[in-house]
Amino acid sequence: MTTIDWSELTHAYGSAEDIPGLFARLGGAEDEAVWQELWGSLCHQGSVYDASWAALPVLTDIALGRAPGGPIQAVTMAGLITTDPDEECRARYAREIGQLLDVARVLRADPGQDAHTFVYLQMAVLAFEGGDGVWAEALERINAEEYDLECPECEEGLFVAFGSYGVFTSAGDYVTGTGKEKEVDTEGRTELVPAAPDRLDGIGARLHGEAVEFGQAEVARALTYVFGKASCPSCEAEFTVSEEVEKQWI
Repeated sequence: MTTIDWSELTHAYGSAEDIPGLFARLGGAEDEAVWQELWGSLCHQGSVYDASWAALPVLTDIALGRAPGGPIQAVTMAGLITTDPDEECRARYAREIGQLLDVARVLRADPGQDAHTFVYLQMAVLAFEGGDGVWAEALERINAEEYDLECPECEEGLFVAFGSYGVFTSAGDYVTGTGKEKEVDTEGRTELVPAAPDRLDGIGARLHGEAVEFGQAEVARALTYVFGKASCPSCEAEFTVSEEVEKQWI
């Protein structure tokens, strides 16, 4: 950090001169709060700044255990940063990205990893590899248990759900009320048809296979629906969920 003039860089709230101080505070009881500040500044709502890229060497040191702070946070933050399509920065930090990829793969293979963290680590692996387009970002919706899409035929707003509320496609929001009064609206729904794992190919086969390999049955099940078939409750048009995610993801 001593070789960077952080005051000349910017993040979500302006000058990045506060970033070295935030990293210096890691390694104690306030780590969670510090990481929240770092996420808010360097990756605000998924945005990436020049200070974000400049932080990659520091995040690499944390990921490798050469600096305090927690490798999972460091790897997942670095993964989001490297979804930015800046080839010049990717080339500049190629060494760090390679090291982060190695750490992400090790962390992802931990049999004790919870499903949500596994998904974020899988996203980081894809981001560091740099070759799988939208899934380094879009895979996050696995944790939300739904994708928000438009019907490719009638352009109706749809929710493709595959979690605690059931497995279906809904025209419009399917949860009403608040708190304990939340109810699921079963009107205007159609069933999802999961993909057969042995029929998957490409990125779908890879993601499902790695979820199975690393003991993430919940994630593997969700992926069969994400790469499966859906139909619009309004016009009955059939479509492959993953294809629409790839077309519509912003």
